[in-house]
Amino acid sequence: MAASDPEEQDAVPGDGRDETPNQRYDRNWSELLQEFRVLQTGTQILAGFLLTLPFQQRFTELDPFEVGVYLSLVVLSVVVTLLALAPLALHRLLFRRRAKRALVDAASRILLVCLGAASLLFAGVAMFVFDFVLGRTAGIIAGIAVFAVIAVIWVIVPTVMRAALRADPSED
Repeated sequence: MAASDPEEQDAVPGDGRDETPNQRYDRNWSELLQEFRVLQTGTQILAGFLLTLPFQQRFTELDPFEVGVYLSLVVLSVVVTLLALAPLALHRLLFRRRAKRALVDAASRILLVCLGAASLLFAGVAMFVFDFVLGRTAGIIAGIAVFAVIAVIWVIVPTVMRAALRADPSED
């Protein structure tokens, strides 16, 4: 992240914030932790749901494709959970090393990867459940629909908003 690029700065001189760079990194770190907490709650609930399925009677009715999807979703939920915990490990290992800026930058990148993996997880869970309950076609449609909604609200809307802000930087 280039500090001189105004588009990449969350606070610029004269914007009404009176904070030092260290205070800004502390604030950014706190904001990232809040975002990770939201992500962790959703993915942990999904992981818990997935981990209970093999103990259900109807689990034996899964065909080989559904078993493969299920196992992929378990692995994906574990990966998302571990990624979401990575900034905490980084923080602990870099504690008192004056690495807050590097920590904030790394955590921001990890959060984007988490969101990408979580989008696959959410779409996959929808596909898995619809496939089992209504059939393969319904599962594929549900998975694509969830992924499309995620693409719109997590990628397209922010991109459009970013372009609008770039076009009119006077807006708050």
